Amino acid sequence: MYKKLGYYYFRLKSKQIKKEDIMTTTENYKKGIKITEIDTPSIVVDLNIAEDNIKKMQSFANDNNVSMRPHSKTNKSPFWAKKQVDAGAIGICCAKLGEAEMMASGGIQEILIPNQIVTEQKIKRLVDVNKKSKVMVAVENKDNVSDLSDHFEKNSMKLSVIIEVNVGMDRCGVELDEIADFAKFIINKPGLEFEGIMGYEGHTVNIGNFEDRVNETTKAMNKLINAKKILEDNGIKVKIVSASGTGTYNITSKIPGITELQCGSYIFMDGNYLKIFGDFQPALSLLCTVVSRRGNSIVIDCGLKSVSMDQGLPEVVYPKGIKLLSLSEEHCKCEIEGDSDLKIGDKVFVRPMHSDTTINLHDNYFVYRDGVFDEMVEILGRGKFK
Repeated sequence: MYKKLGYYYFRLKSKQIKKEDIMTTTENYKKGIKITEIDTPSIVVDLNIAEDNIKKMQSFANDNNVSMRPHSKTNKSPFWAKKQVDAGAIGICCAKLGEAEMMASGGIQEILIPNQIVTEQKIKRLVDVNKKSKVMVAVENKDNVSDLSDHFEKNSMKLSVIIEVNVGMDRCGVELDEIADFAKFIINKPGLEFEGIMGYEGHTVNIGNFEDRVNETTKAMNKLINAKKILEDNGIKVKIVSASGTGTYNITSKIPGITELQCGSYIFMDGNYLKIFGDFQPALSLLCTVVSRRGNSIVIDCGLKSVSMDQGLPEVVYPKGIKLLSLSEEHCKCEIEGDSDLKIGDKVFVRPMHSDTTINLHDNYFVYRDGVFDEMVEILGRGKFK
């Protein structure tokens, strides 16, 4: 590289840095140590609680004659997805193609991408994923359907597709007056297999009042069921009607015609969902360390680089009596309310308001049982947003 300074040119030589010269942190912890001995800030998960949440949701689905297809955008790891499948889930959802690639490589056999896969570059990757696992994608646009058809027919493969219906979130999805024509268009395309429909009631999952949540969710799901009726009236078989988030699992599942649930956050829960119901227990927290104390003011070592704030300030869950005030990049300012002997080096557990986006900031989970470290689990889906 050259840099001009007056009439002179200087060549700036950069030293080639070898991979082996880069200092890295290797986290190797012996099974059986206290979870509070893990370096911070780190995501820690109570395995007993997470497994109980998985069993509880699957049992609920079984009792209500719907299938579970949990959303992995929360956990981002085959470690957890396999536990959900082993418990009875028919497959998983992946928000992004990159997540689907990771899950297919991790041994998950059936994957729904409930979003649109567009551009030739991504569709070619989708073809490759479909060679490893059965993949299904959501569609809403005829040009996209034609592109998918061309690539899968050329590769002598079949891609399962479902139509995304706009049930009131007004993000993606077709409207009722266009769904019959759109479904017929798909059915007549080679390389594609029409499976059914889906709708995400994301605009209702966080409504605080349960009665209001029931009313708004029912409106949304009625639109999805009407879409099913329109297709069946046109002689089109609808095998799958997929919907639901964690906040609406016990509403959507009871609506006749819904065949499967896409809930994801229930596995860990987070502060945002715990504000509206306590059906599942919080399994995930951020382990932090006190790095400064001045009177009743303390600073802990989590900041915006380790915990998300897209749904509000996180909260300190242990020890009690600590109010979280603000976050900067590396620091979190807190106030001690009352008496406390908390000192520099002590550990603090923080609960994020939104688990999904916090998990995406970390490389590993540190999983424990009964306060004792069990294993480190890599978050393989971290950053897989392409």
